[in-house]
Amino acid sequence: QAALMAPTEILARQHLATITPLAAKVGLRIAILTGREKGRERADTLAGLASGEIDIVVGTHALFQETVMFHDLVFAVIDEQHRFGVHQRLAITAKGDAPDMLVMTATPIPRTLVLTAFGDMDVSKLTEKPAGRQPIRTVTLPLERLDELVDRMVDAVAGGQKIYWICPLVEESEEIKLMSAEDRFASLKPLFGERIGLVHGRMKGAEKDEAMRAFKQGETRILIATTVIEVGVDVPDATVMVI
Repeated sequence: QAALMAPTEILARQHLATITPLAAKVGLRIAILTGREKGRERADTLAGLASGEIDIVVGTHALFQETVMFHDLVFAVIDEQHRFGVHQRLAITAKGDAPDMLVMTATPIPRTLVLTAFGDMDVSKLTEKPAGRQPIRTVTLPLERLDELVDRMVDAVAGGQKIYWICPLVEESEEIKLMSAEDRFASLKPLFGERIGLVHGRMKGAEKDEAMRAFKQGETRILIATTVIEVGVDVPDATVMVI
């Protein structure tokens, strides 16, 4: 059996969507385990892992729980490993008989760099960008030119592009004078209508998934978000990010 762990439910479900068609072609059974799976669904997944009926499980921190037992875990993958503690990584390996482990990150924090040097690990580097990737242009604008930016967004959306707009807060704060995601969404909604979506960490899992699904599938063209989307979310046709 194999397990793939991701730090957020959004990322775990993205991995599930990527792996499921590949697993189906070779007859492997795959399941997901996050904090959202409850009741019968959760019990069936736990039973399938314990019996060996499930070959691959994708999950979040829910995989660390004592109730999660594997029939024969031989391979564990930890995505965005800098988001997990050392003990959490050990907890997943303890669920098998010394399973092979692959840890992945694109965020080389000091602990990660030390691991690559002294952690007795084989290191693989992905040094190439995906094919067809365009150069990134970064521009700084003063707030006085916000209207100009919004006008360009209107043109971009009309041309079929998708746009992320990242805000530092979920809602307005008296202490910190920063724009919140909810305020920015409210200010842009009259202009873009149904083409704009919102996602932040206080939303229910199903609401976040629906917002991400609508954005990925093009039902919405602009996604107002907090850093809940910072980790690994893959929307290839999103070409602009406003921060």
